[in-house]
Amino acid sequence: MSRVGWLRLALIAGSVLTLEAACRSGLIVPFTMIPPSEMAVALVELLSSGKGWADVGRTLRIIAICLVAAVVAGLLLGIVLHLLPRLRRAAEPLLTSYYAVPVFVLYPTFIMLFGANDVPLIIIGALFAVIVMAVNTLTGLQRVPPVLLKVARMQGLGPAATVWQVMLPATAPFLVTGVKLALAYAFIGVIAGEFILSTAGIGHAIAYAYNDFDNRTMYALLLFIIALATALNLSLHAWEQRLLRRLGKA
Repeated sequence: MSRVGWLRLALIAGSVLTLEAACRSGLIVPFTMIPPSEMAVALVELLSSGKGWADVGRTLRIIAICLVAAVVAGLLLGIVLHLLPRLRRAAEPLLTSYYAVPVFVLYPTFIMLFGANDVPLIIIGALFAVIVMAVNTLTGLQRVPPVLLKVARMQGLGPAATVWQVMLPATAPFLVTGVKLALAYAFIGVIAGEFILSTAGIGHAIAYAYNDFDNRTMYALLLFIIALATALNLSLHAWEQRLLRRLGKA
């Protein structure tokens, strides 16, 4: 592990120990927050009992669908905007202000169109994640070295072949960053949607525990989300670093 990795790990461990000490000393009352060690014990008990697996499975399935849809749609949107400069210039103000739009206000409309099922929540999560993927794709395509484009023209490659065989491989680090951010936004969109609007899932279970003053269940589920999101992000980060090393050797 690199020095930065050890420093990051030490920072996390120090934060957890500080929070544990604050909870144990009474500086933070149990009614507000339980110690991290109790959160971990509560999470193990919850998962061992089998009570939370249905909600976990539903939420992870929806997040996976949102992520795939956002990555594919964002990739295509970024390519189209790169190939059509006029459209890109017209869309740039919309892209920069996109996340100021309260996407959740569209949820009742989606329910009327698609029914009270998982589809409206999938759309909400995908809408949260798609633009960040498109922006990173567009940024990467705009930073492809001109020499690669000259080589593509010398080889007689058309626009589609140039994008697929030359530009996208050169843009890979930006695409991985887009996937990382899309995953984070998909988590936010789905969990927040379940918390506010859904009748099932991890977000709904957290909201129910919160309303029932069940701190052990609420913080156990929050810990699960944080641990899962962190593990997935670190996995993507490791993939990104390997990719960068390969490109550096090339």
